[in-house]
Amino acid sequence: MDNWRKSSYSGPGDGNECVEIATSPTHIAVRDSKTPTTRTLTFPVPAFTAFIDALKRPTRVTQ
Repeated sequence: MDNWRKSSYSGPGDGNECVEIATSPTHIAVRDSKTPTTRTLTFPVPAFTAFIDALKRPTRVTQ
């Protein structure tokens, strides 16, 4: 994959310390922007989409 892009949340001060993603029709790859030549994590699109959706859901705090 060669279409890597950084998160839009990577602003000043954090711009060099974030993850990058690359997409294909079937997979999403994730890598550390500080060490882009090291290994990447690759997920099927449905699994990555479910993960992102879960992150967006409000969490319930129970006591």
